[in-house]
Amino acid sequence: MPDGARRAATVAVSVLDLSPVPAAGTPAEALRATVDLAVLADRLGYHRYWTAENHGKHGVAAGAPAVIAAALAGRTGRLRVGAGGVLLPHHAPLVVAEQFGTLEALYPGRIDLGLGRAAGASPRIAAHLRSDHDRPFAEQVQEVLGWFGDTSPAVPAAGNRPEIWLLGSSATSAGIAAELGLPYATRVANDLDAAGTALAAAPGVPTLLEVPVLAAPTDAEADRVAAPVRARTLWRSRGERRTRLPDRETALAALADPAERAQAQRLTARHVVGGPETVRTRLQELIDRTGVGELMVSGLFGDRGDRCRSHEIVADVARELRAR
Repeated sequence: MPDGARRAATVAVSVLDLSPVPAAGTPAEALRATVDLAVLADRLGYHRYWTAENHGKHGVAAGAPAVIAAALAGRTGRLRVGAGGVLLPHHAPLVVAEQFGTLEALYPGRIDLGLGRAAGASPRIAAHLRSDHDRPFAEQVQEVLGWFGDTSPAVPAAGNRPEIWLLGSSATSAGIAAELGLPYATRVANDLDAAGTALAAAPGVPTLLEVPVLAAPTDAEADRVAAPVRARTLWRSRGERRTRLPDRETALAALADPAERAQAQRLTARHVVGGPETVRTRLQELIDRTGVGELMVSGLFGDRGDRCRSHEIVADVARELRAR
């Protein structure tokens, strides 16, 4: 196969980072780890690096994606950086346009703006945010787009439009993306068919699928790496308010009972957990089933070293992934 055809068939792979705060860590440490991991991702050849917007979640430090994007862009050289996403009902569209127009002006061709409409917070915290959930989401998105015109009074946004994505989880949001001609991003839910349906509802635009991936040198080691997120998921399913990931030994002890371990594995079935071959096989299956054009790997880790190693493995695996 000619080199050009081989490159055209490759699926881009990117990273979503929630800046998780480990059990014994601080939000400052989590944010510095995000910057370090973006530098690693840039070196490994990942395509994009997004952070998300969350509020009032003690186990997650990513609450200001525009600020984090500025830090990441300043420390990397090739990687696209941005938000996955900005929760538009909490923000004035003009301010969003000014923030990301400024980023695009400073780092042209490297900034992404993902727009979503989820709450991203508890009702108590959401009450302290600017909430515009009664206004149609498509109308809010169109207002953001309008501020990027060449003669826009939103001065830093005028002529400095980043790559704008629409985030969602349903055929409705996908339809809005298709109508506006915007790329569409969704995530792997417990029902993969739902993600496939959403992607199919956005014909003719670039698509991206986010999937949690925890990779390690072997399947057995990956199971150990996944123990913290599995234990926390199990606890949360029972109503326990544990926000931070436990360390690995605490998690393994919590999953020592076979029945508990099996239940935790069922609750995290959407996660891709395994060694390189297992990860490659499962990611290729996702591509083949959904026809998505780009994968974005996420995943919560209790250990920073495990996290870096996982992204190194996925970067190697990504070279073998092919579009449907």
